[in-house]
Amino acid sequence: MADKVMPDLLRQRLLESLRQQGVMTAPGVEAAFRAVPRHLFLPQFPLDRAYADESVPLKYDAGGLLISSASQPTMMAIMLDQAQLAPGHNVLEIGTASGYNAALMQHIVGPQGHVTSLELEADLAKQAVLHLQQAGLAQVRVVPGDGSQGYAPRAAYDRILSAVGIWDVPRAWLAQMKPEGRLIAPIWVDGVQVSASFSRQPDGSYLSVDNRPCYFVYVRGESAAPPIRQQIGSSSLFILSDDLNRIDGAALHLLLSHDHDLCHLESPLATVDFWNGFQLYAMLNEPPQYIFALFLVIEGQQAYGMDGRGLALITRGSATFAPYHTRGTTHCYGGAEAFLTMQELLDRWNAAQRPDMRALRLRLIPLAEAPARVDQGKLYRRRDHVLHAWLAL
Repeated sequence: MADKVMPDLLRQRLLESLRQQGVMTAPGVEAAFRAVPRHLFLPQFPLDRAYADESVPLKYDAGGLLISSASQPTMMAIMLDQAQLAPGHNVLEIGTASGYNAALMQHIVGPQGHVTSLELEADLAKQAVLHLQQAGLAQVRVVPGDGSQGYAPRAAYDRILSAVGIWDVPRAWLAQMKPEGRLIAPIWVDGVQVSASFSRQPDGSYLSVDNRPCYFVYVRGESAAPPIRQQIGSSSLFILSDDLNRIDGAALHLLLSHDHDLCHLESPLATVDFWNGFQLYAMLNEPPQYIFALFLVIEGQQAYGMDGRGLALITRGSATFAPYHTRGTTHCYGGAEAFLTMQELLDRWNAAQRPDMRALRLRLIPLAEAPARVDQGKLYRRRDHVLHAWLAL
């Protein structure tokens, strides 16, 4: 009896945490979390880890890079809310991992619905099948292989949900989705990853007005992104940007190696202000001669006098790095231009009433139909689409 009481108690505590956060508003989501035992999908971890509201690493590559994890329950609930699943829906998932998310979706769509889940790692796919059988949800079809081409044999899909971060939406996914369907995917936008909810528009583009901050491991295989991260010198500093081709790593190393000062933005910023608001405004409004980037320093280390994560503005002979945790204290290198530009962007963001992620809009436009320029926001050229990102002020 004790063996059953402990997971039930831990699951109830997790449910209460999700309920307090208000992330289980769509029909069927709370019932699915209540019914599906997460520990059956993470048998190699202690019960308290299995029911913690955190992601759990499942597999690393030969170089130590995380390539698969069981997503944080809060983030899973958010994406399920975005998906608005209903009984009878036909669902495609990209990235099975442990199988837990597929199990939740199968519970929501019910016996008349179908869930197909694609997993690149054959060993994880095999394990997920066993987990689903143990949970009594063996009707989920787990398909080993690259998810880039979707899975045509069970199309067309009411919902496609990607549990891996993407740089562009593969055309095969859109071709396999019903016209009234919805695609939920963590998509890369200038260093920032957001869970977008795309639906088809009359002009053939795909629009997302519901975008949530997130972080997922990136898709591999045919849909893998070009390089989006660069190490500076031999340091523990990494830059993430859509404009890596404009960054001269050697020149930036020299700049960061001299003239390091601490500067202070006039308006103190909490981490959530950066993450959910200001960095969006900065990335969509920085002057063309500047490079917007995110940065990270390997945990527990320092580089060029910095640690942690944050955002950066870089231009010729000037750079400023604003860590999320320092409430507006920035690291300035070279001339003052980059810091003054960041302060100007902050002033403009404040004047616009601090728009946050709720104002973000994303539109996927086929390459052949994409405009050369737009009145607001930015255009990001991808493999098959141009991504238009802007803030609806």
